[in-house]
Amino acid sequence: MKQTGLSRYVQDYLWIALGSVLYSLSFDWFYVPNQIGFGGLTALGMILNHLSPAIPIGAVVLVLNIPLFLLGWKFLGGHTLVSSLFAMTATSVLVDLIAVVYTFPPMDPMLAAIFGGVTLGASLGMIFSKGATTGGTDLTARLLKLPFAWLPIGKLLMVVDLSMLLAVSIAFRSMNSAMYGIIALYISTMVMDGMLYGLDRSKVAYIVTNNPRPMATEIDRQLDRGATFLHGEGSFTGQDKLVLMCAFKQRQIVPLKALVHELDPEAFFIVFDAHEVLGQGFRRYQKNDI
Repeated sequence: MKQTGLSRYVQDYLWIALGSVLYSLSFDWFYVPNQIGFGGLTALGMILNHLSPAIPIGAVVLVLNIPLFLLGWKFLGGHTLVSSLFAMTATSVLVDLIAVVYTFPPMDPMLAAIFGGVTLGASLGMIFSKGATTGGTDLTARLLKLPFAWLPIGKLLMVVDLSMLLAVSIAFRSMNSAMYGIIALYISTMVMDGMLYGLDRSKVAYIVTNNPRPMATEIDRQLDRGATFLHGEGSFTGQDKLVLMCAFKQRQIVPLKALVHELDPEAFFIVFDAHEVLGQGFRRYQKNDI
């Protein structure tokens, strides 16, 4: 393995480890002491721990994940499963370890649901961004991503987890537990999808100008962004026009607007949000990408 590849490999696992620490801390701090419903296999761990406190939550999750990992090995491949096994083991061990070292006191359930959702969503975003999962419904959602590739991973995870929240509310005999859990689940889903799909926002601009070629040259020179000429026709004048289409990073919108105005103050300038931009200067295609 080349040094660069080894360095990236180590960085990925350090990032997964940091996400696992945040995940475990969030679970023990916000969810457990406030009996907030949690989805997936962790929900089963919470139920068994509630019925018998001697049963550690992390150990239950670890054991129940074994069949899922055997199934996932066939469809997701070795790298994803190894990194997921690392994340699952780290979170399971840390959840029990933190619980032994310190017992967090209860707090206002709404605050716990909000901040628990934010921190848990951030931790899952960190872990998923490196192709790993924490097992359980995370791994189930990752498997469901294969046939439903167009759906965001957070939405898939939310669908799978909702059913477990009902079981937690029955075990705790508290519908509030499920309702707070739904709030936390929704927030964590939004945060996770924001981290996975929204941090690298891109834009697409359509520029109708009388100086298309000089403008395309300057966009390439000043912003290092290529442009594509689209052939159009003015509906009023009937004249043929070259319309520039240019994909760019969100942070470049201000200099691009200034450049267009400088070269042609009368230019017609339209900007759209763009997602999943693949190609030079943006993301590269990866098989089974989340």
